[in-house]
Amino acid sequence: MVTATGGAGRVLSGLDDIRPDLESLYRDLHAHPELGHQETRTSALVAERLNSWGYQVHDRIGGNGVVGVLDNGGGRHVLFRADMDALPIKEETGLPYASTVTDGDGRPVMHACGHDTHVAALLGAAQLMAKAKDAWKGTYTVLFQPAEEPGDGADAMVEDGLTDQVPRPDVCLAQHVLPYPAGQVLTRSGSALSAADNYRITVHGRSAHGSAPNMGIDPVVMASMPVVRLQTVVSRELGPLIPAVLTVGSIHAGSNPNNIPDSAEIQLNVRAYDDDTRNQIRDAIERIATAECSASGASKPPDIEHFGSFPPTVNDSDTTRKVAAAFDDFFGDRARPLPLQTASEDFSQIPKAFGVPFTFWGFGGVDPDRYASAARRGTVATDIPANHSAAFAPVIQPTLDTAVQAAVVAPLAYLGAAR
Repeated sequence: MVTATGGAGRVLSGLDDIRPDLESLYRDLHAHPELGHQETRTSALVAERLNSWGYQVHDRIGGNGVVGVLDNGGGRHVLFRADMDALPIKEETGLPYASTVTDGDGRPVMHACGHDTHVAALLGAAQLMAKAKDAWKGTYTVLFQPAEEPGDGADAMVEDGLTDQVPRPDVCLAQHVLPYPAGQVLTRSGSALSAADNYRITVHGRSAHGSAPNMGIDPVVMASMPVVRLQTVVSRELGPLIPAVLTVGSIHAGSNPNNIPDSAEIQLNVRAYDDDTRNQIRDAIERIATAECSASGASKPPDIEHFGSFPPTVNDSDTTRKVAAAFDDFFGDRARPLPLQTASEDFSQIPKAFGVPFTFWGFGGVDPDRYASAARRGTVATDIPANHSAAFAPVIQPTLDTAVQAAVVAPLAYLGAAR
C-alpha cells in the first residue's frame, strides 16, 4: 500500500485497530443475508453502530433504509452509499461462514453480489471518520440502501422523503465489489453501467388438440419467430460501435404435450447505455412482436409490458477525475481504469433526487494469485466466479481493507483538512 499522508492517513491510521472486528462483522453479514425489502436485521445492526459512533441516524426510510449524518463543522458535504440486500440463490462457496438462510417461502438466500462487503466497508469507514474528526471538516453522510436487486430501493427512499430528512450533499459516491484482483480500485468517467429494461410479450393464438393443429393458431410457433428475429436488433439495427445486449431469458407456453395452448409468454432483458438506444430497441421489440404475430394469424395483437427498469449509471467527469486522482495518490498502480460494465444499478436515482453529481467505481474481490493464474491460462471467464454466481465469494483481505480505504480517501478529496 502507498503510505497515506494528510487527512486520509490520519483517519486510516486506526484501521489496524478495527480490522478484527470488521472481519468478524463481514462474516456475520455474509452468514445472515436478507432479500430486498426484508433487511430488518442488517438495518438494525447498521443503525445501532452508527448511533454508538455519534451519527445522527435516520432509519426506516423507504422500508429498511438507514442514513447516518456526521456533521463536523463548516465545509463540503459528501454522501456515500452502500446497498444491503442479498439474492435468492443457494450458496455453493464451501466457506465456514456460508449462508444457510432461507426466506419465509423456503428459498435459499446468499450474498451472491457482495453487498455484505459494501455494508462492512462503509461501516468501517464510518467508524474511522468518527474517531478521527480532528483530521477533516465538513459533513460525511453514509446511506445504507435496501432493495437494490429488485431495482426499487433507491426510489423507495426518495419517495419516503430522503431529500427532506437529509441535508443536500455536494456530491454522492458509491462503490461495488467486482471479479477483479483484490486490492485494485477501478474508476471510469461517463457511461459505466448499463440501463436495464425487462419486457414481457404475450402472444395470442387459439387452442386446439395436438392431433389437429390446423384447428388452432399455435402460439408456441408464433412465439418462436420473434425469439429468433429479436437477435438481429443489436447485430443489424444498431451501429457497430453502439454497445447493447438483448437476451430472451424465458419462454413459456402450455402445460402438456398433446394440447396447443391459447397463448405463450416471452420475457427478455435489454442492456443499453443511453436513452436513444433504449428507445430504438424498445421500438424494434414492439415492431417485431406485432409483425410476427400478424404474420402468424394471431387472434389479436400481442400484449407488451415493460417492467423492472434500471437507469444507466453515467459518472460525472469532474467528480470522477477528482476521485481517480485521489486514488492514484493513495493506491498507486493498484488504481486502474474500469472497463465498461453491462451490469445495472439504481444508485444514480439518489444523486438525481438531490440534483448533485456522482461517481461510482469498482474494487476487486478475487485472490490476486488466483486471478493472475486464470489470466495466464485465458480462463478468467470460466474460472473466476462473478457476481450473482452461487460460488461468488470475495476474499476477505485485502478486499475489505481496500474498500474501507476507498470509502475514506474519496470523500476526503472533498472534505477539508481540520484547522
